[in-house]
Amino acid sequence: MAKSTVSYVCRSCGYETSKWNGRCPECGEWNTFEEIEISNVKSSRTSSKTQIKDVSDMITVLGDVDARVREVRYATGLHELDRVLGGGLVKGSLVLLGGEPGIGKSTILLQICEFLGKDHTILYVSGEESVRQIKLRADRLGVKTPNLYLLACSDAEQICSVVVKEKPEIVIIDSIQTMSISAVTSAQGSVAQVRECTNLFMRTAKSEEIPFFIVGHVNKDGAIAGPKVMEHIVDCVLYFEGQRSLSYRILRAVKNRFGSTNEIGMFEMADKGLLEVENPSMMFLEGRPQNASGTCVSCIMEGSRPIMAEVQALASKSAASMPKRTANGFDYYRMAMIIAVTEKRLGYFFGGLDVYINIVGGIKLDDTAADLSVAMALYSTLTDKVIDEKTIFMGEIGLAGELRSIPNCRQRLSECERMGFTRCVVPAHSLKGLDLSAFDMEIKGVRSIKECCKLVSG
Repeated sequence: MAKSTVSYVCRSCGYETSKWNGRCPECGEWNTFEEIEISNVKSSRTSSKTQIKDVSDMITVLGDVDARVREVRYATGLHELDRVLGGGLVKGSLVLLGGEPGIGKSTILLQICEFLGKDHTILYVSGEESVRQIKLRADRLGVKTPNLYLLACSDAEQICSVVVKEKPEIVIIDSIQTMSISAVTSAQGSVAQVRECTNLFMRTAKSEEIPFFIVGHVNKDGAIAGPKVMEHIVDCVLYFEGQRSLSYRILRAVKNRFGSTNEIGMFEMADKGLLEVENPSMMFLEGRPQNASGTCVSCIMEGSRPIMAEVQALASKSAASMPKRTANGFDYYRMAMIIAVTEKRLGYFFGGLDVYINIVGGIKLDDTAADLSVAMALYSTLTDKVIDEKTIFMGEIGLAGELRSIPNCRQRLSECERMGFTRCVVPAHSLKGLDLSAFDMEIKGVRSIKECCKLVSG
C-alpha cells in the first residue's frame, strides 16, 4: 500500500530532516527549508525476508587492476574547453556547466556539437526552448551537423528511456532546473527535483557509458541553484565567469575527477558565438595607459598557463571619518595586509586616504605572486611616480616586508620575455638554479619590498 512521507530539505545546502526548522543546522541559513512529499511503497513481509545478494566475488585486488587501459576522451573542437576538462570529454562522465543567465552556457554547448557531430551522434535535450528555437540558434551559430538530434522534454525518466533505447554517444541536458520526476511531488527546480534528476542522469551515464553535459543556473549568491549535493554527484563542475557587459568569459573548473582544477579557458563573446582567446596576456594588457601612476603588471599562473595581469591602484583623500577600502578582482584581506606592511616597513601611510584596487579585465588574482605588483601600484599612486611600462613585478610579500620565492619562475620569465618586457623584478630566492643568460632581458632579484622601492625610485 502506497503512502506519502513528508520531509523538509534546505534549499541552500541540501540538509534533510523530518521536521521544519527556522535555521538550518548544517549551513546556518534562515528560512531555507521547504517541504517535499515523496511516495514510498510499504514493504511486505516477504520482501523483508529477501536474501541480500552476495557481491564478495566482485572484490578486486589493487595490483590486479589493469592500469594500461586509458579512459576514452572526446575532443570538443574548442582547445580552451578541452584544457579545462583535462584533455577532452571522458566517456561516461557527468559534466555540470554553471553560470549566470546569458553568459554563454547553451551557446558553447551548441557550438561543440558542430565538431563532435562529425564522428558522434548527439542528443540535445531542452526543457526551456522548443525545437524550432534551438534550430534558429543553431543557424545563427553555423551548426549544421546531421548527427545532432533535438528533443524538447522535461521528464527525466522519459529522457533516460530515450537515451537507453536510441543510445546516442553524447547527451546535453539544458537545463537541470527544468527537469522533473513524477514520483517527486515538488515543483521543477526544487531541491528534491534537482537532486533526484541528477542522480537519475548519473546512473544512466555510468551504466550506458554515455557522457552527459548538464546546464545549471546560478542563484543570486553565484552558486549553482540547488543543493551542494548535486556538485558531489557529478564528475566535473565548470563555472563560466565574467560580466555580461564585457565580451570576455573565463571558464574555470571547480571540480574535475579526470583532470586538474587549476586550468582556465578564455573566450570572447561575438556575434557568431564564443571565440577562443589563445593569447590572454595580450588581451588583458590592451589599452594599458602610458605615463600614468598607480599601474603595474604582474604574471600569474593559472594551472600550467602564465597570464599577464594589470593591477591598478588609486589612493585619494577621504572625506569620511572611516576611509574606504575597495578591491575588485583581488582579495580584500590580502590588500589590507599589503597596506599594513607598506605602512610599517616603508613609512607610507594610508590612514586618511581611500584606497581602490582594480584588476583589469575582470580576472581574479588568487596567485600570491601578485603581491609585489599590488604593493608597487600602491607605492606609485601614493608618490605619483610612474613605473616603467616595460617593467614587471612578481613576488609574495611576508609580514616582515620580505619577498618569498614563487613557483614556476622559469615559465613566468619566458612569458614576460615573449610579451616584450625588458626588466623583470622577482624574489632573489626564485633565481637559484636558473640560467639568466638564456633570457634576453634584465632580471633583478630583490629580497624585500624596501629594496624593490629603491630599485624603482633609483
